[in-house]
Amino acid sequence: MIKAGIDQDALITLFSQAGARQGEVVRKAVFEATLKALQGRELTLENIRRVLKSATLASSMGAASNQGSQEEVEALLAKAIAGMDAALLKAVQANRTALQQFMDLGVGLQDEHMKTALANLARLEEVFIAAVGKVAEVAAAPLQAPWHHVIDHMKDHGTSSGLQATQVVAQLMEQSHIALRSGRAASVRAAQSMMESYASLVSGVLLGMSEGMGKAASGGHTEKRAARK
Repeated sequence: MIKAGIDQDALITLFSQAGARQGEVVRKAVFEATLKALQGRELTLENIRRVLKSATLASSMGAASNQGSQEEVEALLAKAIAGMDAALLKAVQANRTALQQFMDLGVGLQDEHMKTALANLARLEEVFIAAVGKVAEVAAAPLQAPWHHVIDHMKDHGTSSGLQATQVVAQLMEQSHIALRSGRAASVRAAQSMMESYASLVSGVLLGMSEGMGKAASGGHTEKRAARK
């Protein structure tokens, strides 16, 4: 069952069978599934919401069949959230890369597309928590308490992706104000036209980041093999 780019059957099976010591396996699987799904579509808030809900639903359905204690199941759900958070962190980094390129070309905060992009980035954590909460509302009775604890922790302590998104927005806004005060000017017509396809561009950046990481890892393995020889 593939929904919003997530192989839900695979995650359901993993969660239903995961033991207390397999938290890192769960986190990595959710991270990879979420990141792959985000890479396969435009990075709009609505698409991000759908991917998060799909990953959360699969995690919840699998956890409902897990034979572990309530504490063990809660720990697995927390690992699922950590995996999604890590994938969103990559999305934040992709947004920053794209927005920085536009600002370097002279696009400022007065541009409507720039305003929307920054506003959406600032709302990322809100969307994350809301998407998880929607799924938790209809979760099986035994999962209500574990989900409640996990979501309360997200609200109280925040998420890594949310914190990074807030910092990126603040930094880019300050950068734009400095550029405005200094009177820096640039020809921005082409950049503003590109901003109309911003979500697609960010998706491309995110995909490129992933491919870059894969090549770097492959190169590292090659160097290690050469050294052993």
